[in-house]
Amino acid sequence: MSKIPGLTFWKLCGSGTGEGFTPSPNMGVYAILCCWEDEDIARQQLSSHGLFARYQKNAREHWQILMRPISVRGQWDGQAPFVLSDIPSQKDAPLAALTRASLRPSIAWKFWRRVPNISKRIGADPSVIFKIGIGELPLMRQITFSIWPDAQSMARFARQGHHAEAIKAVRLEHWFAEELYARFQITEEHGSWNGTSPVIPCRSPMK
Repeated sequence: MSKIPGLTFWKLCGSGTGEGFTPSPNMGVYAILCCWEDEDIARQQLSSHGLFARYQKNAREHWQILMRPISVRGQWDGQAPFVLSDIPSQKDAPLAALTRASLRPSIAWKFWRRVPNISKRIGADPSVIFKIGIGELPLMRQITFSIWPDAQSMARFARQGHHAEAIKAVRLEHWFAEELYARFQITEEHGSWNGTSPVIPCRSPMK
């Protein structure tokens, strides 16, 4: 990965069972997060580089989304990997939210004790289009990724219930050694997830 031209930051991630928000690993679902110098380079490398072709060849199913950062705060391994775009975002386009946290070992049990209630609530929320929990390191370096129809739906979930309580605990008890929060506008998608498009669930399977 480090030898791919135009790739500025990358992470190979596993996932949890179910919708991913569990400490039990799912050995069948993996994610690759990539940051690129620009969108043209991203399209070129993702469609033609041999490494990505090998991943797709060995996968039963493959879903790829291109996103443009519209807000970000925090760091990831001491870096700021997501560079904000100068292109105005579309108000009616679906938004993606990514949170990344490096847990302090002393509070890991507190974090995972709250996860089932948050997972249950996000799973029952009719607004969320897609959600999954992934991670760089089991139990300790966690990432949540979700897609929402608009900013209002995303903010409403974050401010209520168990999720809001967890955010308050994070601040008061200093759960994280490092954290990052980012929102993105989805610009393209290719492939499918469970045979269809998560961004537009009613769409027929994509080519």
